[in-house]
Amino acid sequence: MLTPAQEDIIQMTAPVVAEHLNAIAQRLYPLMFERYPQVKPLFNSTHQKNGGQPRALAGMILAYVQLRQSPQKARETLEIVVNKHVALDIQPDQYPIVGECLMAAIGEVLGDAVTPEIADAWSGLYQELADVLIDMEKQRYNTFEQQPGGWRGTRRFRIAQTKQESSVIRSFILEPEDGKEVAVHLPGQYIGVKLFINGESVYRHYSLSDVPNGRSYRLSIKREDHGVASRHFHDQLSIGDTIELLPPAGELILAGDNEPLLLISGGVGQTPLLPIAKQALKLGRNVTYLHAALDIEHHAFGDALAVLRTSYPEQLNTVTIYENQAGGDHQGRIDDALLANYLTPEARCYFVGPHAFMVLVNRELERLGVPASMRHFEHFGPAEALNTV
Repeated sequence: MLTPAQEDIIQMTAPVVAEHLNAIAQRLYPLMFERYPQVKPLFNSTHQKNGGQPRALAGMILAYVQLRQSPQKARETLEIVVNKHVALDIQPDQYPIVGECLMAAIGEVLGDAVTPEIADAWSGLYQELADVLIDMEKQRYNTFEQQPGGWRGTRRFRIAQTKQESSVIRSFILEPEDGKEVAVHLPGQYIGVKLFINGESVYRHYSLSDVPNGRSYRLSIKREDHGVASRHFHDQLSIGDTIELLPPAGELILAGDNEPLLLISGGVGQTPLLPIAKQALKLGRNVTYLHAALDIEHHAFGDALAVLRTSYPEQLNTVTIYENQAGGDHQGRIDDALLANYLTPEARCYFVGPHAFMVLVNRELERLGVPASMRHFEHFGPAEALNTV
């Protein structure tokens, strides 16, 4: 707990730290990887290069400084961080590493302005934040381990089946190597994956692309030309190979009561939305499913949606937008006019896709009067604000 003097220092110095927080975060990660190379596999190198990870860290710290006087709101805001950490099996002994390197980065960026008193205050603030995260993560680990089919740490799964869903997306059906039950997840959640590539550990998060069945999980992965993990899945792994999974996590889940749903996906953004659609339809809710793809070759899950249309003809409306060719319901890109055409009163909207795609959809839904409480989205990677491209 911070002392009154430390509280005063935080209040006085917060504007300066906030002004330089991105630079501090940018410096933190090289320092940490240099001093503690064993933690580097926990971080996606692409998100380091494009600045997504440092921006996400800076945003989290700034949000906590602003909300820490309201513990419940602070915890709600930190849920997205907890989900990412649980799917990476982050442990309490890793927090001091980040704390040490964060303070070193602050010292390098702000120089002599960081007095011992200021350093102590911000170190105390970081420890307070770390304690909150550690407590929340402990609760999540314990809850998952104790439920039927749950586990602690990693669990080995075997690739039982694969299916090519489009020219770039392949599904992998994963069954536990021990043959026992697997814990159910909430439709829309993702799961942590631990791979061994060229002798090194690689961690990734992938959406669970089907509803739970207690026997297996399904991942549907797009092959990215520069994606270390996705290329490994597509080019190296086959039926019978094993990987390690961490607990499912994520807050992009079905919400509300009986409102209609507008689901909007771009590319592989379908993966969390398809199970949400299945769950909602089973509960009797109406669903409009808008999907944007480059062309028919890049359009995944067309057969699965056709089955759903047959099963729920009065509840489900599917709309396909192909950017590069005719053949879908629309040609081009999702825009405000198209969204306005399919947006129904009181609809709860979910959207997932590339960052620029979500920026556009979020902006247009807001302009069309959809309140923030009815707009749900999730990033494939570090969370970023949707008010900038």
